[in-house]
Amino acid sequence: MGTLSFARNDYPTLGVELELQLVDAETFALSNSITDLLQGMPPHMKETIKPELMQSYLEINTGVCRTVGDVRKDLTQKLEAVTNVTDQLGLKLFWAATHPFSSWRDQKITVNDRYYELVELMQDVARRLVTFGLHVHVGVDSGDKAVMVCDRMLRYLPLLLALSSNSPFWENRNTGLHSNRSKIMEGLPTAGLPPNMRNYSEYTWLINHLISTGFINTIREIWWDIRPHHNFGTVEIRVCDMPANLEQVLSIAAFVQCLVKCISDEIDEGAYQLQHHPMMVQQNKWRATRYGIDASLVNSDSYQLYSVIDSTTHLVDLVSPMSERLECTDELQRIYDLVHNSGAKRQLAIMEETNDKREVVKRMIEENSLF
Repeated sequence: MGTLSFARNDYPTLGVELELQLVDAETFALSNSITDLLQGMPPHMKETIKPELMQSYLEINTGVCRTVGDVRKDLTQKLEAVTNVTDQLGLKLFWAATHPFSSWRDQKITVNDRYYELVELMQDVARRLVTFGLHVHVGVDSGDKAVMVCDRMLRYLPLLLALSSNSPFWENRNTGLHSNRSKIMEGLPTAGLPPNMRNYSEYTWLINHLISTGFINTIREIWWDIRPHHNFGTVEIRVCDMPANLEQVLSIAAFVQCLVKCISDEIDEGAYQLQHHPMMVQQNKWRATRYGIDASLVNSDSYQLYSVIDSTTHLVDLVSPMSERLECTDELQRIYDLVHNSGAKRQLAIMEETNDKREVVKRMIEENSLF
């Protein structure tokens, strides 16, 4: 699995990965244009603005950041550079987790041996992966702690999915789900909620076993909703849909950083591990997938149902002191904007008003454009 890079760090470093769609500026359909885009990017950004499985989207990675404010500066600079190129190419960036009307059948695989091997192995399960997510990395100081944080974060993943839900349409249809992306991702054999693991040794044994038996080729083929990332020394939260704009991304990043740091401190203090039944997490994830911010989620302690806004308010109150330490209070408080107007809700409202999925893409771009 390579050399571990977990290191003692009292301030949890932060990294964010965005998967953004490339759409034609006139038709608003997905455009297989990643090669043209990358050719126009400044050379010094080639390592952080990357192609992905399909040619119709890109991944933007931050560097290692200390605060959410650093994430804002990093992403703003890179988004401005990308937008300068897309404008020249007649393209727009669309912030959503699926495309309302473009079909996966029309998307081209990026020219890359690893991607070709993945499609050969997974067939249509891989070809359908025209989905786009937000990944948030938070630094921790040991492999064992990464596994413990992952286990304790599980109960909060459905809430993060509900807040970020932004994929109600698929194949030119209203799916009835607020996060159709999450169900498409679960088609992968190593995606969805991870198994419970007791320590980092068990995690490494499991990964090595999956590789030695030929089930996966590399650790990069583990697509759990949350996972330790041994190369970066982080816990990587992957459950989220791609939100509708940068402000929403920053709010979720602040929420995640505060939660992980609070849990990390509890582990250091020897706090008792509160148990949560895996089925409680599973049903809450379904509720978030189906209803988004309108979901009622089961509290893992009381087994009572609470709205997304009540669940969010409770957690924000708990982590607010941490947000002051991590210098992200303003971004954390803006999470309440998502409680009332997620990307999925806005897409559905535009569709109800216009009955035009092209208009959905157009208005979402106009309302959420940075530049």
